[in-house]
Amino acid sequence: MWQRARDLDAADPLASYREHFIGTDTALSYLDGNSLGRPLKRTVKDISAFIQDSWGRRLIRGWDEEWLELPQAIGDQLGRAVLGAAPGQTIIADSTTVVLYKLIRAALAAVTDPARTEIVLDTDNFPTDRYLVEGIAREEGLTLRWIDADPASGVTAEQVRAATGPATAVVVLSQIAYRSGFLADLPGITAAVHDAGALVVWDLCHSAGSVEIGLDAAGVDFAAGCTYKYLNGGPGSPAFAYVNARHLAGLQQPIWGWMGRKDAFEMGPGYEAAPGIRGFLSGTPAVFGMLAMRGTLDLIEEVGMAAVREKSRLLTGFAVELHDAWLEPAGVRLSTPRDPEQRGSHITVDHPAFREMTAALWEQDVIPDFRAPQGIRIGLSPLSTSFAELYQGVAAIRGLLAGSVGSVGSE
Repeated sequence: MWQRARDLDAADPLASYREHFIGTDTALSYLDGNSLGRPLKRTVKDISAFIQDSWGRRLIRGWDEEWLELPQAIGDQLGRAVLGAAPGQTIIADSTTVVLYKLIRAALAAVTDPARTEIVLDTDNFPTDRYLVEGIAREEGLTLRWIDADPASGVTAEQVRAATGPATAVVVLSQIAYRSGFLADLPGITAAVHDAGALVVWDLCHSAGSVEIGLDAAGVDFAAGCTYKYLNGGPGSPAFAYVNARHLAGLQQPIWGWMGRKDAFEMGPGYEAAPGIRGFLSGTPAVFGMLAMRGTLDLIEEVGMAAVREKSRLLTGFAVELHDAWLEPAGVRLSTPRDPEQRGSHITVDHPAFREMTAALWEQDVIPDFRAPQGIRIGLSPLSTSFAELYQGVAAIRGLLAGSVGSVGSE
């Protein structure tokens, strides 16, 4: 297995991109890129230059010279490099929770048929998504229709067709299931929602930067996602909102703030939303929080999402091989689809000992992610993760399961 890891690294056309990231020259095995991505070395220079020059020397002039345009400029680059979205449909703003709230409320407001009183969601979606929808349904007096999702897989187009109909207003789903890594059929499900006469809001938190998406091609209505996972924006970096161009005219989001107004600096009475995607801003943009993701977007534009996705397939495929060879004999269960076309860039393995074991792994500089009740998620960021790093991490898991840490590089 060690030689297999070395061979995969030697054949990897993206192997050199690992050198762009801080900490990849250490022995630490980082298997949690699906929670927080590594920082780029470039980011140190970018932020330092921003403090010294853009902020330090230009001061308040920076708003007129660049900062006011960053949410849409970076949004357009994100759309182009990662989302498959034409310009003018993506903007950087707020947290994922706030962006999702805006989009769901805007989608509901765009539904004019009074008979459409249901929101469809699934039982295994990320908690924020479920809590938001439950709160919005209470505010608006709407009915929730739940899809009972298999935690080891995710929502299918067939389930969506069965759950939607004349009463459906909006469907809220994640493209990649946060537990299992199941990759939903975004085009097929979007088509199913539209066939029912409803609108869809996609959560792309685990897919942006790890899989090819194609929002425009699929006719997606709305989408949101975070930027601190595979886009390496850093802790708490702002989220993004995508609104298909066909919905932008006349669409209104519910959180009116000065930055989303037609003329933000007029400071006049009354609110008239800025035209287009800029109307989805509310408060002052988080300039610091946007700086780091530009480096990763540049790298993705350089290599292309197809190459990133292929590396993701190979990494998760090798993780499954290691599970089959080492972990399954120790009683570990794979809770991720084996078909590489049905999984994103992380796998989940389950064992009763994993809750306590995760802390021990962290002490050994092996950093996976624990998800209750007994799952370890192995998150593999294609641009920064090597096959040897993955090998070392799973070897440590195997060693703890066996009661001692086995030597690395011997098999």
